Parts: sequence; C-alpha cells; structure tokens
Amino acid sequence: METSNVTVRKGSDFDIPFALELSPVLAGVAVLPWHSSEVIEEFQTNYINKMLLNKKHNSAFFIAEDQGKQLGFIYVCEHQDEISGEKSATIPLLAVESGSQGKGVGNNLLHKAETWALEQGFRLLHLEVFSANENSLKFYHRNNFKADTLSMIKQLTYTNTP
Repeated sequence: METSNVTVRKGSDFDIPFALELSPVLAGVAVLPWHSSEVIEEFQTNYINKMLLNKKHNSAFFIAEDQGKQLGFIYVCEHQDEISGEKSATIPLLAVESGSQGKGVGNNLLHKAETWALEQGFRLLHLEVFSANENSLKFYHRNNFKADTLSMIKQLTYTNTP
C-alpha cells in the first residue's frame, strides 16, 4: 500500500467499532507479565470505549484510511502538564492495523494530531507508551518525543517482604 493514498479524516461514532477491533493490537504490545493477556485486552477495550464514548470537550478523533478502508486511528485531547500545570495536548490512543504498520499511517495520524494541538494553542504534546513496546518507542523517538517521567512497578511476592 502506498502512503500517498492515505487520507486522514475526522472520526465519528460510526468509527468506534473499528477502533475497538484494534484493541488486540494495542493489548498485544503490552508485555506485562504480572497481568494476564485477558486482563490487558479487557483493560484496553474498556479504555478505548471510555475515551471515544466520553470524549472530552476539547478533543479530536481522526481516522486514517485508504480509499475508504480504515487503517488506523488517533484520539487527542486537552491535558494538564503535571510539571508546569499548563494546558497541553495528550494522545491517549493511537493504533494502526497490523498490516498497515511501518507504511507511514502512524506518521499521518500523528501529524494530524500535532496540527490539531497547535491550532488549539498548545505548546506541549504528551503521550504514554508501554515500556516494552519497542516499535512504538522507536516511532516516537523518530518523531522527536522525549522521555519525561517513567512509571515503574514491582510484582510483590511473600519472599519480597521483610
């Protein structure tokens, strides 16, 4: 597929089922051995529903498609920076179907979200990514994202206690 045919349009409620179909793609990159794959997929499905069915006032939902075939989506919304407190933008969701990854679809979606954020007057664009998702980490680094904070977790067992 040539990326020159890919267009990005505003998403609608009719596109939510497509976004939900990508839940396994998002869940599949969450390598979290302390959670079962079923728990992760349920979380991801619920998260997509929460974000897209209860859209924030200042937000945007975009769909990438090629000749009417949906390839991926992005959801971007207003966010308060945890360090400065200033209004900024965040990308809670970005997913591209497996067969379209690595073909520029994610770049098209990301650039649309950046344009939206600039139009809102935001200086910062925030996102979170699973630490084991190496492909996404490389993608975001190539698009000039930098690490800000790092969330860490430890699975506790009875042998960890004093």
